[in-house]
Amino acid sequence: MLKAVVKTIALLAILFVMLYVGMHNTQAIDFHFPIAGTTTKTPIHASAALVYFGIFAVGLVAGTILAVGGGKSGGAKKSGGKDK
Repeated sequence: MLKAVVKTIALLAILFVMLYVGMHNTQAIDFHFPIAGTTTKTPIHASAALVYFGIFAVGLVAGTILAVGGGKSGGAKKSGGKDK
């Protein structure tokens, strides 16, 4: 249970930082991400806070997918009982 409380507090701290950055970066920016290819010629023109939130959300979802795992691995199953 302590582990869940620590993770929740850490997530709240990260969300606070995101909120704080969003409150102080309200100006519009041009977001260039040449690797994607679509923003090379026509950059995304949006609020800095919105761009920051979008990048944070993509990273959070990707991290969650990597941490939880989407499929079964080829490893052995864990047994519930003790081996004799």
